[in-house]
Amino acid sequence: MSAPTRVFVARLAKLRVFDPLGDEVGRVRDVVVVFARQRRPRVIGLVVEVPGRRRVFVPMTRVTSVDGGQVITTGLVNMRRFEQRQNETLVLAELVERTVQARTDRGVVDATVEDVGIEQDRTRDWSVTKVFCREGLPQAGLARLSRRRTVTFVAPIEDVTGLHLESEQQSAARLLEAYEDFKPADLAEAISDLSPKRRLEVAAALDDERLADVIEELPEDAQLEIIASLETDRAADVLEAMQPDDAADLLSELPEEQQEQLLMRMEPDEAADLRRLLAYDDNTAGGLMTTEPVILGPEASIAEALAVVRREELPTALATTVFVTRSPHETPTGRYLGMVHLQRLLREPPHASVGGILDKDIDPFSPDMQLGEVARRLANYNMIALPVVDDGGHLLGAVTVDDVLDHILPDHWREDRHDIVPGGIHG
Repeated sequence: MSAPTRVFVARLAKLRVFDPLGDEVGRVRDVVVVFARQRRPRVIGLVVEVPGRRRVFVPMTRVTSVDGGQVITTGLVNMRRFEQRQNETLVLAELVERTVQARTDRGVVDATVEDVGIEQDRTRDWSVTKVFCREGLPQAGLARLSRRRTVTFVAPIEDVTGLHLESEQQSAARLLEAYEDFKPADLAEAISDLSPKRRLEVAAALDDERLADVIEELPEDAQLEIIASLETDRAADVLEAMQPDDAADLLSELPEEQQEQLLMRMEPDEAADLRRLLAYDDNTAGGLMTTEPVILGPEASIAEALAVVRREELPTALATTVFVTRSPHETPTGRYLGMVHLQRLLREPPHASVGGILDKDIDPFSPDMQLGEVARRLANYNMIALPVVDDGGHLLGAVTVDDVLDHILPDHWREDRHDIVPGGIHG
């Protein structure tokens, strides 16, 4: 660079990154630093989010400019998924809201890190030079609303101690602000890269619905880690917010005593659904199905059906099909009559009834049908979802193609899903 550059990391976050030709590479998501004895923490690179929500590492030696609201890099960017090394620390994910001690005009005070300033020296190396602090210990909830009335100050890194030490209890509110635009799968990937302690702090800061969505996207060991960290009542609430098939899969990995404890804390109807699912083998239609597909009576209008499938909280796979039954319309339902596909709904007049356009040509799954046959039928009929019906003709649930993929992909596909693009390691 032509002149020394100083910037605070919060300003870098979400800045667009360009290559020398002016093509956009991605956006900055975090900064990677390494602590060393008797030296300023060294900045070694940026975590950049590239298209496809992949998070990759860009060494600071490739950064030629941080100016004008953008970052310019030189050379090729390694597209391998970023994996944090043991000696590396992420500024936004781990340092912000960490508790430190800072020397001020009034003596040494406890403070909370709000931001970190980094600077390039004459040798072109980057290091941490400033720490923006808020006096006092981390605050959560309503207490954070008054933080503007607290004392803030910028301290030289030499006047700050404890920055490299994990706080006993560290808030995750600022980190979640940085991740607020992430979809559940992207947030799950981001927190998977964090230390176990920090991951649990993030989980604790999420509301039940958001946490349930994220848990569904995590590898099994991380799911169990988070559920085990929650108080029993909250764990039960989160399981209730999950899709029933995902919640049942998670419960099945817990000891029977803990399963029962959680089920007893849940709403009776929710617990009853999960008990039914737990009774089936994992690799059968009964074990794969969700107990909450879209179900209507034959007299429901097409306009009503379209209104139901438009619901934002409805998973995409379940929104493709309406299952029609006699009353009651909660599983196990009255007699199953047939199904209506979304495309057919869009072609018919809104006032017509769904009972008049039923697809009855495809036989439903029996709950004990094995995974292989379930997958073959979905593939043969090019279907997204198919019903599961018992011997009495009652609809028990539906199996969707994503449920099947979860079971036929390798056990660790969630960890490996972004390693399909070749590339070297970062550094």
